[in-house]
Amino acid sequence: MNIIKYPERAEWVNLLKRSALKTESLRDTVMEVLDKVRAEGDRAVIEFEEKFDKVNLSSLAVTEEEFDEADKAIGIELKAAIMLALNNIKKFHSAQKFEGKKVETMPGVTCWQKAVAIEKVGLYVPGGTAPLFSTVLMLATPAKIAGCKEIVLCSPPNREGKIHPAILYAARAAGVSKVFKAGGVQAIGAMAYGTESIPKVYKIFGPGNQFVTTAKQQVSLRDVAIDMPAGPSEVAVLADETANPIFVASDLLSQAEHGADSQAILITTSEKLLEETALEVEKQLAALPRKELASKSLESSKLILVNDMDEAVTMVNEYAPEHLIIETKDYAEIAERIVNAGSVFLGQFSPESAGDYASGTNHTLPTNGYAKAYSGVSLDSFIRKITFQEISGEGISTIGPAIQVMAASEYLDGHKNAITVRLASLNK
Repeated sequence: MNIIKYPERAEWVNLLKRSALKTESLRDTVMEVLDKVRAEGDRAVIEFEEKFDKVNLSSLAVTEEEFDEADKAIGIELKAAIMLALNNIKKFHSAQKFEGKKVETMPGVTCWQKAVAIEKVGLYVPGGTAPLFSTVLMLATPAKIAGCKEIVLCSPPNREGKIHPAILYAARAAGVSKVFKAGGVQAIGAMAYGTESIPKVYKIFGPGNQFVTTAKQQVSLRDVAIDMPAGPSEVAVLADETANPIFVASDLLSQAEHGADSQAILITTSEKLLEETALEVEKQLAALPRKELASKSLESSKLILVNDMDEAVTMVNEYAPEHLIIETKDYAEIAERIVNAGSVFLGQFSPESAGDYASGTNHTLPTNGYAKAYSGVSLDSFIRKITFQEISGEGISTIGPAIQVMAASEYLDGHKNAITVRLASLNK
């Protein structure tokens, strides 16, 4: 990892840069796949599955028999863990249900909102270097709570034409039955445009590699909504001299093993902690099965020593991390000062892993600095709010003259007239 001590403020922009997304260089390849899927449907998806995932498929839909096989292939310990996580995710997201209140803005003028589920949603679940069955729970659970009528899930199959059994078990547990064998750009295209097998959806959710990210960006321009812009996963650890370097190192490595383009950053006021963490990272890295992948990530990761906690907090807010772990003696007070982060983990016993799997919060979060403007996935991500208003004769009499003046001042006489005729009818 790169060690930086007491950087000047002018250096922060370069210091906090992420790995560049190669969306421009990927665009031509992505558009070629998307265009073919839009034109040829299932045939194109199957062709690209053979090309990219090295599997020869005769059909895309997962059958009931395959769901049953997956159920038998999963051990009782993993099943219990999945159900524990599912219940916690349900509890947390159920508490987010919207309660619309009618507001009388003035006598006779009543306004309110109603939450309505997005009818058709698509969930993308990666299955490459790691089968992310936890993502199934994070996306399908709020979709079901919101009341989405149609939930479509796509995930890449292995070379035997099977989706990882844990993904299928999690899908069934979360109440998703429409699962399809499609990965990468072709899956995003299929959900955006619809094919003979895969229904078109109104909004696509889920993480993925740079090809998937680029595809989501492209289809969102005019065909379908997406959850959020995203890049490689990342974590920042904010720590002082009271932090445990073993815990800090494990948090950095748990992020680094996601992929070569993931980023892990430590921001600390303690030189001793920084040095001990650097040694502990090397020690723990040697024992990781995915150490080669993590090592590549660590090449762009950083251990940063700053002058004081005020500077540390300012740097964190500037970085706007996807995940932020605060391991300081006064973490609750520090947390109140954080304004830019996707999800925050407080204290030495709150690792990012908890949020990734089972505490109940959602792990689909804004990356690449988008936490300055975007929230992570929540129940709200799966609903729309429709506004209503009801105006009585008394209300239009009271509010109407103001509307007439405003409309006339914008030279919109038709708008003014819609009020004038109503006021006239009341005076007859």
